Amino acid sequence: MKLVFAGTPEFAAVALRALIAAGHEVALVLTQPDRPGGRGLKLQASPVKQVAQQHGIAVAQPRGLRLDGKFPDDARASQAALHAAQADAMVVAAYGLILPTWVLQAPRHGCFNIHASLLPRWRGAAPIHRAVEAGDAQTGVTIMQMDAGLDTGDMLLRQSVAIGDADTTGTLHDTLAQRGAELMLQALVRLQQGSLTRTPQAAEGVSYAAKVEKHEAVMDWSHSAQDIVRRVRAFNPQPGTSTLLDGVALKIWAARVGEALAPGFHVYGEIMAIAPDGIAVAAMDSIVVLTELQRAGGKRLPVADFLRGCALRVGQQLG
Repeated sequence: MKLVFAGTPEFAAVALRALIAAGHEVALVLTQPDRPGGRGLKLQASPVKQVAQQHGIAVAQPRGLRLDGKFPDDARASQAALHAAQADAMVVAAYGLILPTWVLQAPRHGCFNIHASLLPRWRGAAPIHRAVEAGDAQTGVTIMQMDAGLDTGDMLLRQSVAIGDADTTGTLHDTLAQRGAELMLQALVRLQQGSLTRTPQAAEGVSYAAKVEKHEAVMDWSHSAQDIVRRVRAFNPQPGTSTLLDGVALKIWAARVGEALAPGFHVYGEIMAIAPDGIAVAAMDSIVVLTELQRAGGKRLPVADFLRGCALRVGQQLG
């Protein structure tokens, strides 16, 4: 099929590679403008743009798509490019811009979105993070016919994925990106065969996955140990959970729930015990055992290696 593709991060790049490998003609790619990144803060192309350039596909990077918005020139140029593409369908994955009605109606069969949740749960920007943070037993991928709402369109295909106790947003991201690409290929085959059916989303069970803000990743030791460990997993690899050690930022990359705390006075964030396999820290109701840490400017290290370069003491307080 002749397609337009819209996406930005690696999650979307996985799908774009799969579409190209399957023989679909991608006539145009839409992706976010280059952003500064790395130590030198040089402008960097998105993963999707890099894939498009490797395959000689035309790329558009509008700052906005609303014809009456802040960037009407960008929108008009994109409109001309989309109409010129004469695409059968548009595939969207983690693009980062809301698509106005004129975009949704431009391809012959409309726009199809790869969303990393089992809709209607976790509509919005950060579905993987929020599923892990909430302690969901499963998540998945939904292929959706896009409409003007926020992830409200009819569902076309869905596939569930279990969330294991050790899963992080990073591990689930890789699994869901691959499943999403495979499911989109199936959807396009069914579209060509005329056998793709639409199912409206249920009115019950709707939840929203708000974008993760950096301040959320600052550890609050007054929460339950279970909530803290879930947040560590949810914010790995981005933005990473942090606390303070002697006033200096300390990243926590892995942790587990330890023993319940005995009744009595204890200080939230107090180091209760130190061992090569974990540092025990007091939370609201139980011990949180830290197992992988990173000092500012240092490397991510298992606790045994971390302790060789950082002397801690029982009674020290984090946060």
